[in-house]
Amino acid sequence: MAAMTPARSSLRILRRLPRVVFHRLQQCPRLQALGPAPVVHISTPLTSIHWRGFRSSHVASGQVLQFKLSDIGEGIMEVTVKEWYVKKGDRVSQFDSICEVQSDKASVTITSRYDGVIRKLYYDVDAIAHVGSPLVDIETDKALEDAPEEDVVETPAISHKQPHREIKDQKTQATPAVRRLAIENNIKLSEVVGTGKDGRILKEDIISFLAKQTGAILPYEVEKTPTPVISTAETPSKEKTPIMAPPAIPLPIFSGKDRTEPLNSFQKAMVKTMTAALKIPHFGYCDEVDLTQLVRLRSELKDLAKSRGVKLSYMPFFIKAASLGLLQFPVLNASVDEGCQNITFKASHNIGLAMDTPQGLLVPNVKSVQALSVFDIAVELNRLQALGSAGQLGTADLTGGTFTLSNIGSIGGTYAKPVILPREVAIGALGKSQVLPRFNSCDEIVKAYIMNVSWSADHRVIDGATMSRFSNLWRSYLENPASMVLDLK
Repeated sequence: MAAMTPARSSLRILRRLPRVVFHRLQQCPRLQALGPAPVVHISTPLTSIHWRGFRSSHVASGQVLQFKLSDIGEGIMEVTVKEWYVKKGDRVSQFDSICEVQSDKASVTITSRYDGVIRKLYYDVDAIAHVGSPLVDIETDKALEDAPEEDVVETPAISHKQPHREIKDQKTQATPAVRRLAIENNIKLSEVVGTGKDGRILKEDIISFLAKQTGAILPYEVEKTPTPVISTAETPSKEKTPIMAPPAIPLPIFSGKDRTEPLNSFQKAMVKTMTAALKIPHFGYCDEVDLTQLVRLRSELKDLAKSRGVKLSYMPFFIKAASLGLLQFPVLNASVDEGCQNITFKASHNIGLAMDTPQGLLVPNVKSVQALSVFDIAVELNRLQALGSAGQLGTADLTGGTFTLSNIGSIGGTYAKPVILPREVAIGALGKSQVLPRFNSCDEIVKAYIMNVSWSADHRVIDGATMSRFSNLWRSYLENPASMVLDLK
């Protein structure tokens, strides 16, 4: 028998190789760098296979480059490696995803700058990577980079109806990443129209071709996108492809400047008062009051008060009801010394009203409310409000308070957490009045005027039961204003 030639011997070896092993050999970058090699063509009724032969000559390793983590902006100096998209030995191309990193502000996908093979990963998942330190080593092959694109070696594909139509003597240009994508989806690159330079097939072309074949709807328009998003519903790829962020919207340029101003005297006084109030352990209590009868009474009296030159609001009734309640619970109209060793019960009910003025929050008080009528209180409130609006409240009006009410509802709001003024032991915040449905004594739904009240008390001297009983008494006077007549002096 004649001696077998080397070419025929190589061909017989190739035919005996398993398809997967042969495909892996064909993907080897060193073998691809050797240039054209003999092609074996095998056709059967169901398959069409192109296999390329290989030479056994040795190719020297390319240059190994360190791919470093560059500055990703916003002053970030370190990130956490959340996921690797490659492993040692994988081939990558420019713009292929390498890994995903997480900073304290955002998640960023790092892409490759080089074409080559991953030789080393410097970090594990959840490790901290610093800006400027190497992420991976990539071995580049100069011969491969400078060589023209070769025909693509395709995996065997079974035709269900007719064999695939072959295009003879036509070069197909595509990067390894695009080839891998085509292999995973059983797409023949010879049937895909490339839209890149010189007919190069891009990832977008594969996605578009796949959508046309399967009838799938792409989640975005595939048109000149650097790194397209591959939906898992379209391509069952094992490699996770990062999701691209929407394009940044240009922000308007703001040219304003910060300015620093000293606190005025009223603000400095508030700083001092609120700092002292912080030392008081506050106890909170909230309730709702039905003002339906009071609304009716005020509507009957406001014209009479107006004829006397006085504006009658609900506040004089709230203040008088509080004074009547303080007669029954004098501990709420008291003060304690600096070390909370002594308590002083105040004889006069100087009830303050938190007032919003152009100078800030001021708390003037109505002196000796226990000796005044509702109309007298309305006259005094009119005077204090006029002085407050003009910024002319004097020291006598602002000092000597023993109990405070804050009508936050005149501005808005239902509940509040009022802060006790030092030396006093209680304060109340009144919410806005609302028309709400309620049940009457006959279980009928009626229209009611509901106001919420929030109390704060010094828990060193006031317990919850005392605050609750005082609130119930104050509420009873307002829900049945006629009962106030019995206790008026």
